[in-house]
Amino acid sequence: MAKLKIINYAKESYDELLHKVSWPSWSELQSSAVVVSIASLIIAFVVYLMDISFSSLLKGFYTWL
Repeated sequence: MAKLKIINYAKESYDELLHKVSWPSWSELQSSAVVVSIASLIIAFVVYLMDISFSSLLKGFYTWL
């Protein structure tokens, strides 16, 4: 009985992926990739600035001690 449920689930999932899911077009995919890349670079730069700031603060603190 469990085997039949698994097979039915796989068939329904396959059918849903082919007929019900709306996949993005190539241009939509490219524009989304550009947005994600730019956002990733901005976040990486902000984290880098935070790292440099905390590093200099801690160096100043430990040299003060």
